[in-house]
Amino acid sequence: MKTFEEKWTAWIDGELTGHDLAEFEASLPDLAAAEAEKREAQTLGAFLKEHLPCRAMGNEEFFSHQLREKIASDTAVPTSQSADGGRVWWPIGRLVWVGATALALFSAVTFFVVREKPATDQSQYLSQILNARVDPVVSPNATITMFESKEDKVTVLWTEGLRSLPSEYASK
Repeated sequence: MKTFEEKWTAWIDGELTGHDLAEFEASLPDLAAAEAEKREAQTLGAFLKEHLPCRAMGNEEFFSHQLREKIASDTAVPTSQSADGGRVWWPIGRLVWVGATALALFSAVTFFVVREKPATDQSQYLSQILNARVDPVVSPNATITMFESKEDKVTVLWTEGLRSLPSEYASK
């Protein structure tokens, strides 16, 4: 249903006909004053059309106008908006696809790059203690204890009371 303003504008422009015209004119409190206002509005419209004609655009202005219209329509806010009126940055569908892609990349890197290599018998970092004795002249109260674990591949050299490590202790 049209509002009063829409019906008023259509009546002034002469677009109301038949039953709508009769119904609208019957709803007016003072038809004679409304008719006078209608004539004044039509006179003003004719005056403006006569003295303020639309200027024809040249080709370059028309082209620029088309570009501005296209840019305005491209930068218009899309229909998917958040509750606060801003644009939704990560919709649920995009978030699911990004998560699935990240999981696939992680799986591929884990499978191809981080494969466990078969254990060798001896690590390149393995040290072997060649001499484990204490010179009683240098450190009379020194003791050396060695702990070795083959399954954990660990050797611990525990020294107590040693002032300095003699030069004959070597590892290869």
